[in-house]
Amino acid sequence: MFKALLLEKNETFQASVQSVSDEQLPAGDVTVAVSYSTLNFKDGLAICNRSPVVRQWPMVAGIDGAATVLESSHPEWKPGDAVVLNGWGVGETHWGCLAEKARLKGDWLVRLPSAFTPRQAMAIGTAGYTAMLCVMALEERGVRPADGEVLVTGATGGVGSVAIALLAALGYTVVASSGKPQAADYLTRLGAASVIDRNSLSAAGKPFQKERWAGVVDTVGSHTLANALAQTRYGGTVAACGLAQGMDLPTTVMPFILRNVALVGVDSVMAPLARRQQAWDRLARDLEPNTLEAMIEEVPLERAIEKAQALMDGQVSGRVVVRI
Repeated sequence: MFKALLLEKNETFQASVQSVSDEQLPAGDVTVAVSYSTLNFKDGLAICNRSPVVRQWPMVAGIDGAATVLESSHPEWKPGDAVVLNGWGVGETHWGCLAEKARLKGDWLVRLPSAFTPRQAMAIGTAGYTAMLCVMALEERGVRPADGEVLVTGATGGVGSVAIALLAALGYTVVASSGKPQAADYLTRLGAASVIDRNSLSAAGKPFQKERWAGVVDTVGSHTLANALAQTRYGGTVAACGLAQGMDLPTTVMPFILRNVALVGVDSVMAPLARRQQAWDRLARDLEPNTLEAMIEEVPLERAIEKAQALMDGQVSGRVVVRI
């Protein structure tokens, strides 16, 4: 038996930490002991039953895990290996990592970089790994630190927090957009040069506005993304990875055809293994581990449900690391 955060839906929805039998573990070629997990926005949606994230019931939540291999029939992994799991439908269609044990597919796993402890890897988690993919998208489109300001929306969230730290470490001038005035000191400690009120971007705006941003990392979508596009400078790039405000995009083609702006979608869930490994290698190189400490709130598994609710209520800044 092992402890797990189990989501059940019969006549009503229930989320609880309970004991689960090893025989209930799903199919997979690698069994791991999870030491740390984390709470992402998608985890919050699932645990609080806010959105149809979960596709099979019952489901163990947790789209991220830092773990040690217990058993493996996969040629890449052997007992004792330290691994990281991000995405691949885990916590949605396959039992996840908010549990003492998980059974996974070896092809989903990335080797834990030696630069990080399991706790630090989960402070990064899918959110930080997505942030790295966004930074890489800006770089690959030629956005350089000398080109001007880079906007990060949803700045106090997991993706936003890590994106700010990464961009600042790489020499970019970062402007953080946030609806939490009390978080300004937190954002400047991470490396933001300035902080703007998210309300300046969140309402309907003109389709073509004064040029400001050389690049954008957007986690919000909807009007915020539309306004960011309308304010992006000629030849700039917007990396979009979230929909916290909404999945709509009320914009026009004007930024794209008159300013040569590129909108790049960034997916972390099904990204190929080589791309994942590249992102984690870059995180190990470019993200100062001590910077992570400013973002971390650590809780035991028994408090994960409570913190998921706080995350959905907008009461969390940075990264919630769950100690298993």
